[in-house]
Amino acid sequence: MQEKYNVGIYCRLSRDDERTGESVSIENQKIMLSRYVQEQGWNLYAAYCDDGWSGGNFDRSAWKRLIADIEAGKVALVLTKDMSRIGRDYLQTGFYTEVLFRKFGVRFIAIGNSIDSDDPSSSEFAPFVNIMSEWYLRDLSRKQRTAIRVKGESGKPTTNCAIYGYKKDPNDKYHWLIDEEAAAVVRRIFQLTIEGRGPYEIATMLCEEKIETPATYFARQGRGVWKSREDIPRPYSWNGFAVGQILSKPEYMGHTVNFRTHKESYKDKRAIVHSPEDWLIFENTHEAIVDKETWELAQKLRNTPRRHDTIGEANPLTGLLYCADCGAKLYNHRSQGTATKPYSSDWFDCSTYTLARQYHDSACSNHHISTKALRTLILETIRAASTYAISNETEFIQKVRAASEVRQAQAAKDLKRKLNKDRRRCEELDTIIKKLYESYAVGRIGEERFDTLLAGYEQEQATLRQAVTEAESALNSFEQDTANVERFLALAKKYTDFSELTTPMINEFIEKIIVYAPEKIDGDRTQEVEIYLKFIGRFDLPAPELTPEEEKRQASLHRHRVKSRERYQMMKAGEHVVGQPFKLVCKCCGEEIELTGRLGIFFGKLQNV
Repeated sequence: MQEKYNVGIYCRLSRDDERTGESVSIENQKIMLSRYVQEQGWNLYAAYCDDGWSGGNFDRSAWKRLIADIEAGKVALVLTKDMSRIGRDYLQTGFYTEVLFRKFGVRFIAIGNSIDSDDPSSSEFAPFVNIMSEWYLRDLSRKQRTAIRVKGESGKPTTNCAIYGYKKDPNDKYHWLIDEEAAAVVRRIFQLTIEGRGPYEIATMLCEEKIETPATYFARQGRGVWKSREDIPRPYSWNGFAVGQILSKPEYMGHTVNFRTHKESYKDKRAIVHSPEDWLIFENTHEAIVDKETWELAQKLRNTPRRHDTIGEANPLTGLLYCADCGAKLYNHRSQGTATKPYSSDWFDCSTYTLARQYHDSACSNHHISTKALRTLILETIRAASTYAISNETEFIQKVRAASEVRQAQAAKDLKRKLNKDRRRCEELDTIIKKLYESYAVGRIGEERFDTLLAGYEQEQATLRQAVTEAESALNSFEQDTANVERFLALAKKYTDFSELTTPMINEFIEKIIVYAPEKIDGDRTQEVEIYLKFIGRFDLPAPELTPEEEKRQASLHRHRVKSRERYQMMKAGEHVVGQPFKLVCKCCGEEIELTGRLGIFFGKLQNV
């Protein structure tokens, strides 16, 4: 009498199997296997179906339930259409069918391959079937990789779904459209970055405002890896890494970026990340969410460390100031006031000087400048340049272009000279390589000598061609630089209020600031500061003609500075604290005279006592 088994039928269908037709569909597999169980008079315990799973992946929900039921003794026979339904990994499939099933005394039948574990002659053929199944998967992986490479090199996105902020065009799956709901969040993230906020600070703000994370947002729309999940824990749990990922994507400028990662093998699920130099970028393939200037500014701000000190916030000028003598960045020093010292300090100095002083070295010098003075200079420079550019647009364009031409004339001349020299050498190498081939062909030089010379010439030629390409690109940028004036005008018109210097103004207007060491000129302490604005560099406004009233005011300020210096020198010579009593000694009799008051009042009368 035939044993009545508790049968577990297993069905699997991958996306690639769907192309072969309806015969391998999940429903047809279940019908065929159920009919076979009924014909044999066995008991159908359960059907385990994995729809949309690759044969190379054994992390399938239904398969794991089947294994759990086998280990619990609930299933005594596993029935499947063919061996490839179990899997297409030779080693893994063999482990389950030859080791685990036998360990728990489970019979295994693959109808399509006529394999039955109770029939030794049929089981001997099973390893060869598994090898062929894996070969099929390996060949399929190779074809898919080639197809993805061709698609990616043609400019089509290789991702399965559009990134956060975009959605696929219903009429063209390779074209992205802006998803306004998510795009508004992306724009806000970039704007907050320009305002000086860091990724983790932005993440905290988004959490507090209960804005859905990209994964949650995709799941709600039936997209992404969580599309089938109904309950998502912590839907607003933004983190700094997620914000940083959004800020780093060139796709938000309207570009398609392919080949960020690759996998060494179809068996290896770990993705190997490529460096940005190995990405393939196609520009302007879809509508941009942020413009190029905003994206590049965000990258610059992210790459500038901004330390939160005792005041609790980062100085927005950090990373913009450079020493005029050694070229190093200036360090920011500041501290909060206390009860005994109600004032606070906030200033910059040369990092080389600061570090050298710790080791009693004399490298560079102190380029001390206060943040308050810098902010005043920056605001005045931005206000003056913007006001002049808007009110004298034609004259402003002419001045910027003239200044740009002067700065670039010598550099362009040297670059063109080198470019012509490199081009001539490339042509000479073509002739040399041609003659080298001829000498090798007629037997004048040996093969080893030919290979050595050829490798050297080709290496030199490759280096020269790279230099030529870079020089041509640099010359093009020289020509395009004169058009940046329009970009500055657009930025100047963006701001209507220049009464207060804000962090976005600093980030959007300032390219860099060069600080010189302070020096004394005619007794006055002066310090030169060069402020370079975005797009136009250092711009010198026309010197305004002073009115008679302004001339009088400047003369009055000069007299005030002179008198202040005299009072300071007198106090320094007398070593006297203002408001405290002091003593004078008579030259004739030696008698001490104690006086109180301001030293400046008595100094002229008593200096000859």
